[in-house]
Amino acid sequence: MTTGAREKELMDVQYSVARRSVESSSPKAECGLSPRRSKSGRLPVLYSMLLTIGVLLCSGPFALAQNGFSIEDLYRIDHLPRLRTFVKVGSFSSYDRTGGNDDGFSGKYSFIRKEGDALVIAELQGPGVITRIWTATPNDSPLEFFFDNEKVPRLVLPFRDIFRGNHMPFLAPLAGSGGGGFYSYVPLPFQRSCKIRLRGPKMQFFQINYGLYEPGERVATFDPADGALRDEIAKVQRVWSSAAGYTAPQGSQIHRQEQILVAGKSATLFESAQGGRVVAIRLTPASAFAGPDRRLVLRATWDGDSKPAILAPVGDFFGYSFGNPSARSLLVGTEGDTAYAYFPMPFDRSARIEIVSERESGPPVHFASEVISTSEARTEDECRFYARWSRENPVALGQPFTFVDVEGKGHLVGVALQAQGVEPGQTYFFEGNDEATIDGELSIHGTGSEDFFNGGWYDIPGRWNGRLSLPLSGALDYQKAMGRTGGYRLMLADAYAFRKSLKLTIEHGPEGNRVPADYTAMSFFYLQRPPLSSPGLANASSRAVTDPECLVFVPGWNEPIYAFSFENMSLRKQEMKMEGGDVRVLSIEAQGEEKFGPHYIAFTVQIPKAGDYSVSVEALRGPLQGTVQLMFNNELIGNAASFAASSVTRADAVELGNVPLETGENQLFFRLGSEEGKSGSFHVDLIRIVCRRR
Repeated sequence: MTTGAREKELMDVQYSVARRSVESSSPKAECGLSPRRSKSGRLPVLYSMLLTIGVLLCSGPFALAQNGFSIEDLYRIDHLPRLRTFVKVGSFSSYDRTGGNDDGFSGKYSFIRKEGDALVIAELQGPGVITRIWTATPNDSPLEFFFDNEKVPRLVLPFRDIFRGNHMPFLAPLAGSGGGGFYSYVPLPFQRSCKIRLRGPKMQFFQINYGLYEPGERVATFDPADGALRDEIAKVQRVWSSAAGYTAPQGSQIHRQEQILVAGKSATLFESAQGGRVVAIRLTPASAFAGPDRRLVLRATWDGDSKPAILAPVGDFFGYSFGNPSARSLLVGTEGDTAYAYFPMPFDRSARIEIVSERESGPPVHFASEVISTSEARTEDECRFYARWSRENPVALGQPFTFVDVEGKGHLVGVALQAQGVEPGQTYFFEGNDEATIDGELSIHGTGSEDFFNGGWYDIPGRWNGRLSLPLSGALDYQKAMGRTGGYRLMLADAYAFRKSLKLTIEHGPEGNRVPADYTAMSFFYLQRPPLSSPGLANASSRAVTDPECLVFVPGWNEPIYAFSFENMSLRKQEMKMEGGDVRVLSIEAQGEEKFGPHYIAFTVQIPKAGDYSVSVEALRGPLQGTVQLMFNNELIGNAASFAASSVTRADAVELGNVPLETGENQLFFRLGSEEGKSGSFHVDLIRIVCRRR
């Protein structure tokens, strides 16, 4: 969140272009374009997937801009290294201008101004293009798009319909939803102006990204009736439909090797003494690079530079989550048991890619590598590829986490974040917002951490509460019991282009960066020249994934109920005000016994590592509160813990006993009863279950 001068700075960036008078537009900028109305895992097996992109690379493009943006940027992966011609990249969003956490809840900051019964949410003077629309709260109010100063909107449809994936031009997978968020990457170019209004009483969470060109750039304004647009969208659909699909260009060379990597040594994947480009890297099995130590490092150097362009733990580079394969995106991830990366990597004179083992001992790593390259050298309008790993453990209190802080000319094309809280059982750190400072100006301000990754509503079942992979974004993980989550986002048309510098940060906590955490990130970007500074990697001992000492489960809220008594029991979830803040409680009320004997309840929990665990429960103490006893294989463990008391208070964790648990899904059973000698109804108000590995 920002306050004072920072708020004004971002508002100026967002709205200064909109304040230009129409008269100041150059006649040349129109260029005679008048607005038109109406309108398996083994390497050989992977080859069966590589069917679409190669054909599209050779097809003729339909250009929506003669010198600027083209929709083909959404499917021509080979265009990714090209310098963007945007002179300004920015966004409109609903972030709280006061520095609070009202980033769309009330709708107070979700519009620029009112026009009658409509809310203006974006307004720009061209030439330019809208590159991304995101929301977590679509509604049925009409969304209106005005282009080139027209008085009547060219496109009108219910806000929610933009993301259904079946309304031209907002077709899947360019438009869709997942992980609690709704997104559209359908480009909306304009020559003179663009205004977006919601004709309804309330707008809530939203982000709209855009890029602007130099005055005079020729841009064909969006026309929903243009048949060629449908053809271009079909090409995007064909490429994006296979998230890990890729076809090597004609004339490419495949460098395939069986590798044995010994502790303390390196294995060369690719080496060239002449100009060209790497277009694919694959490693099999991906499981060979799993694990928490992060001591297997991918290193790549272009043109004999003194510092590597890629320097990152292998797993993190390929979208692993806390040591395990996770992402399956268009450009990077894991398919079956093969890790892949399809970022084009051009170089001028030489290249070297290797994996270095910084392990001091242990068995060798056996794997197969495959690198696909071409002899096409880097062109003048192309940048070189860089991948930067960063970690702050712990993050600095009072300061946001920094993904990347780099000087030069280039564009950011992707980030991935693994976020680990200090306190298991909560992920409150994910309330933080992203901020991009481009060429010294605060240009983009987000509305929440999962929002940045096209998601929404973390910690809510069915939304951002598990792994999800989409072509350009996804959730790497969500394990509240461990205090873990993370996400990734790739940027094609919406790449963050910069001419002088880029700094991308994200907050940890809703306000003031006050929630302690451990943040680890990958940033993927292109630069015209080598960066002036390179932070390198932290020493090997400080890179490892840090597992929490215990797991904290919130029964009935995050952990599903597996079973409970057949009769004479009722369950209710409620949030209660207690000393120290709000408390989520699963309230259980029971009478006597059930059909087959004493009352019981069981929960399904996910355990990351097998072993013997000590199980404790936190519950409310108070009148009519009963007892809780741990069960395993239908045998009672330890003694029953009583929560009876004269007044209602929150009890500290009470240890019930030890049980063996397996990796993955387990059921924890508890017998519930009334105080000895008492009859009638009783209550058990569960707050948390704590499992500590012994």
